[in-house]
Amino acid sequence: MKNKTNEELQALVAKATAGDKKALETLIAGVQDIIFNMSLRMLGTFADAEDATQDILLKMITHLSSFRGDSSFTTWVFRIAANHLKNYKKHMFARYPLNFEYYGNDIENAKIDDVPDLTQNVETDILAEELKLSCTNVMLQCLDEESRCIFILGTMFQIDSRIAAELLELTPEAYRQRLCRVRKKMADFLAQYCGEYGSGRCKCRDRVNYAIQSHRLNPLQLDYVSATEIPIQTMMAVKNAMEDIDNLSQDFSFCKPYQSPEHTRHLIQEFLDSTQFSTIQNA
Repeated sequence: MKNKTNEELQALVAKATAGDKKALETLIAGVQDIIFNMSLRMLGTFADAEDATQDILLKMITHLSSFRGDSSFTTWVFRIAANHLKNYKKHMFARYPLNFEYYGNDIENAKIDDVPDLTQNVETDILAEELKLSCTNVMLQCLDEESRCIFILGTMFQIDSRIAAELLELTPEAYRQRLCRVRKKMADFLAQYCGEYGSGRCKCRDRVNYAIQSHRLNPLQLDYVSATEIPIQTMMAVKNAMEDIDNLSQDFSFCKPYQSPEHTRHLIQEFLDSTQFSTIQNA
């Protein structure tokens, strides 16, 4: 958590566990963007990421007394989030799983020229940007849950391999090897098919109407272009260490961090103000 030492965080946790609402709000504010961004990359859609973020924050709140300071508070939160998201089955892509073969086949064979204009007077450039960001995020769903988690921890958050390996119950060497393989797989797919991040034939602007027709893009609900982007340095400030594992980082600039939606913040605040939270505190 930015600008706070481990000792300060442990003091905040102790206060929050003892019932200090202000301390708890400070802890939540420090990690909710981390949790939302991890959820968004793991689950593929804003709606599912919001739901999972609320679940994880509530799990963090109700298990706060179990934090012993053996690791950093952020590492403890990452562990809760990773375990929750790897086993999360309520999201859309759990019901409709993807793979790289399907994704590539759709790019190669979709009849994009046969679709009429469906943009509903929304600028094509805006729709193309939304499609680019959502498409590359959804592409992560072609990975199995653990590989996806490895990619996100190592590429978006750039977490030290020793910490990430501990979170996933792997050896640091096994984690580094798997991260290298999965990043190469992602980079190879982008290079082969994507005209935005690689040399492929797929151009988002050309596929806007096809994406609308196939319900992958809604001109009236543009989650990515309307989300508040936060500086990558802000996201990097939440972790304790960073290491350069390979030279593919520049290929994944689509992993932009976003502020967690206001709706999620309101729901968490409502919970903190509720009698239900008071009951949990007093239990």
